[in-house]
Amino acid sequence: MTERTATHGTFTLERVYDAAPAPVFKAWADPAIKARWFVGPSDWQLLERSIDFRIGGKERLSGRKGSGIVSTFDAVYHDIVPEQRLIYCYDMRLDQVHISASLATIVLTPAGAGTRLTFTEQAVFLDGYDDSGSRERGTRILLEQLGRELEA
Repeated sequence: MTERTATHGTFTLERVYDAAPAPVFKAWADPAIKARWFVGPSDWQLLERSIDFRIGGKERLSGRKGSGIVSTFDAVYHDIVPEQRLIYCYDMRLDQVHISASLATIVLTPAGAGTRLTFTEQAVFLDGYDDSGSRERGTRILLEQLGRELEA
């Protein structure tokens, strides 16, 4: 039997976007907009996407990487304050192996004519899964993709 472990990690990322809080929030809340930027790398193939954006609602995103590994993101929304805050918990799986559980908090604050987005994630990586910073790197890429979406 594999040894059961739980390794914790936390990171915070900040971005300032040249868009007011309303369109930044809408990019997280509107399923059609989110589908354009909340995606995997270029070799990633979408398998399933669903979003029920409300407190208690669920989101699922599953896709196959170029390596053939299927990654699955399952989230539940716990707090939604339009144009200000979003809190959700999510589980990640690779080929059905539960690799992590996380609490993500997004805070939007006005920054001049734009918006400061502060993203904080508190994660627990399970049973020997060595993240080696890949979650933070992946989140940085997603926030860059969000920035390009807001510029479009």
